[in-house]
Amino acid sequence: MLDSVDPRIKFRHLQSFVEVARQKSVSKAAAILHVSQPAVTKTIRELEDILGVALLERDGRGVRTSSHGDVFLRHAGATLTALRQAITSVSQETMHHGPPVRIGALPTVSVQIMPQAMALFLAEKTGSPTKVVTGENAVLLEQLRVGDLDLVVGRLAAPDKMTGLVFEHLYSEHVVFAVRAGHPLLAGGADIFAGLRTCPVLMPTRQSVIRPIVDQYLIANGVPTLPTQIETVSDAFGRAFLRISDAVWIISEGVVAGDIADGVLAALPLDTVDTQGPVGLTMRADSLPTLPLTLLIQAIRATASAGRTAFERHRTVRT
Repeated sequence: MLDSVDPRIKFRHLQSFVEVARQKSVSKAAAILHVSQPAVTKTIRELEDILGVALLERDGRGVRTSSHGDVFLRHAGATLTALRQAITSVSQETMHHGPPVRIGALPTVSVQIMPQAMALFLAEKTGSPTKVVTGENAVLLEQLRVGDLDLVVGRLAAPDKMTGLVFEHLYSEHVVFAVRAGHPLLAGGADIFAGLRTCPVLMPTRQSVIRPIVDQYLIANGVPTLPTQIETVSDAFGRAFLRISDAVWIISEGVVAGDIADGVLAALPLDTVDTQGPVGLTMRADSLPTLPLTLLIQAIRATASAGRTAFERHRTVRT
C-alpha cells in the first residue's frame, strides 16, 4: 500500500494527461498547452510508465481514455482543480476578492432559473468572478469532470454519464411541442402527429439529454421519422424561426414557459407526461464547494422552488 505520492509524478504529467483526455487529441492538447506534440506524447508515456498501466488508447484519428485512464482522470482532474482553487484562493485573498464561480447551465435553466438566482447571488457581494456558460449536456459534464466548471444545472444525465458525479434533484419538467400563436395545428380537430410530417420540426441534438426521450415519445405515437428536421440547441434560433414559419419546436418546457405565458408561443395540446425528467444540480463527488459556490447553490435552490410554485399555480388557473 502506498503511503505517499510517487515523487516522479509532476504537475506537467497531470496537466498533459487531463488536457489530452478532454480534447481526445494529442495535437489539440499540445496547441492548448503551447508545447510540441512529441513533448506531450513523451509526457504521457512517462506517466504511463510510472503508473504501470495504459491511460490512453487509439480511437480513430484521436484517442480516448482506457478503463484505467477513466479512473485516473477523475482523481487527476480533481487534483488540478484543487490546486487551481488553492492558488486562486491565495491570490483572491490578496486582492480581497472571492474565488471564481463557474457554472454550466442547460438552455432550460439559463432562461428559467439562472437570471433570478444570479441576482440573489450578486446581492451577497462575494466579489467572486462569475461565469455562466450554456451548451449540450455531454459537453458541460465533461467540462465539470475535468475541473473547468464547478457546477452543472440541468437534467439528470444517463447513469453511464454520472460516474464520479453526484446529482441533487430540484424539480421535474417535461417536453413541450411549441408553435407560434395562430399555428394551424392549434385548430380544433387537427391531427397533430400527422401534421409533424408536413411541418419543419426543431429537434434537440443527438448529444442532448432529452433526445432519447423525444425519439421514444415520437415512435410511441406513430412518428418514427420526420421529413423536415432541424437539430438545434439554440433557443434564440428557435424563437426567431417559429415567428416566421409553421415550425414545431420540441423543447423542455422551461425554455419556453415565459413565451407561452406571454401568448407569443403556444404548446400543442399533447399529453407529454411520459417525457418528464428530473432537473437539478450536478457536481463532482470528490469536490467541496467554496463559500461563494455554496451561496449560489442556495440561490438556485430558492429560485427553483419559488419558480415551480408559481408555474404550478399558473398551470392550475389555466386549466
